[in-house]
Amino acid sequence: MNWRTEWKPLALIVGLFLACFYLPVGIPRFDNAVTEAFELVKWYAREHVILCLIPAFFIAGAIGVFVSQASVMKYLGAKAHKVLAYAVASVSGTILAVCSCTVLPLFAGIYRMGAGLGPATAFLYSGPAINVLAITMTARVLGLKLGVARAVGAVVFSVVIGLLMHFIFRKEELAKAAAAAELPEPEVKRPLWQNVIYFAAMIGVLVFANWGKPEQTTGLWHFIWAAKWLITSAFAVALAVALVLWFGMKVWQMSVIAVPTVTVALLVPEAPMIPFVVAVIGLSVFTSTNEGETGEWFSATWTFAKQITPLLLFGVLAAGFFLGRPGKEGVIPSEWVTWAVGGNSLGANLFASVIGAFMYFATLTEVPILQGLIGNGMGQGPALALLLAGPALSLQSMLVLRTIMGTKKTVVYVLLVVVMATMSGLIYGAIV
Repeated sequence: MNWRTEWKPLALIVGLFLACFYLPVGIPRFDNAVTEAFELVKWYAREHVILCLIPAFFIAGAIGVFVSQASVMKYLGAKAHKVLAYAVASVSGTILAVCSCTVLPLFAGIYRMGAGLGPATAFLYSGPAINVLAITMTARVLGLKLGVARAVGAVVFSVVIGLLMHFIFRKEELAKAAAAAELPEPEVKRPLWQNVIYFAAMIGVLVFANWGKPEQTTGLWHFIWAAKWLITSAFAVALAVALVLWFGMKVWQMSVIAVPTVTVALLVPEAPMIPFVVAVIGLSVFTSTNEGETGEWFSATWTFAKQITPLLLFGVLAAGFFLGRPGKEGVIPSEWVTWAVGGNSLGANLFASVIGAFMYFATLTEVPILQGLIGNGMGQGPALALLLAGPALSLQSMLVLRTIMGTKKTVVYVLLVVVMATMSGLIYGAIV
């Protein structure tokens, strides 16, 4: 036997054995961390996969099939008008109330279609960070100053991070732009307004199906929440009409999808997710068996789903083990976190940025978490640092980003978010 080649398998076996031999089963903190890992992944699967990720996968697939590469390059490419490209990318979160995971398929869609790295990463950051509901809730619960600082910081962040990513990888971006310039003019299959209605319908389903319940029991936000499923259904009907009129779906196919969906919705109105699932299954069956554009749409959607979903679920499992769910503890004691983010030192802001970058925050959950941390002594600077780094990043999003844009770009993006969040926290803490 040649031990020069066999020492790696031996080391792996020995390491695995020692890890199993000294597994700290029975120690309360470890046992609780394991429970928290599975509780978090269970919660994520129930609350985010069906209503958030699946619509996002379909939108990403549609970008890859129905949006021409030339169109993406025109508005978001390396040679696109910089003001327009970054303006569109930096305010996208006001429309898409998504978390750091849901934005990944959308980012992958535009990036692979030829969007410049700068505008694409600006969109990647702004999608979950510039959330009107989250910023409003921050101002209401944590104070107007912190809410305004979060809004301004998120917009500036997205543009600055995008510009820095473009500058750091400018050689690759120039090569991409040169290659795109040689592409032939695409054949236009339908007017732009038809594509706009089609995408607006899908985005409407994504946004309103995930509309969170506001604290107040009156007003516009509460009215929208109360009518969220009616609004979602209206967008779903608009999508069905668009697919039949302009994308080759048959009326009988949509009828086969609609009848069981409406029937289930009437039979179990208290469980709106069930008819949502029925509609998704029906749409998947017909698009996967159709030829032409709708068949390509499902194929692209499935490609994103099988690439991203396993990594996301694994990342959520790991995040739950180390940090636990909101209000719960993982293997890392919450006292350590509270102790580390007190005051406004460089270390406190850096620690808040790093913890925020690795921890998973569902949309709006960062506000009550921060409310508890501030009540336990967290400084205002670290609070802003966590708000700017947390919603835009998570351990699972990092794992997925690596498969989309490579290790080097992912590391640089994460470092930029952490460094800028830390600097913003220091500046804000010194001011207030």
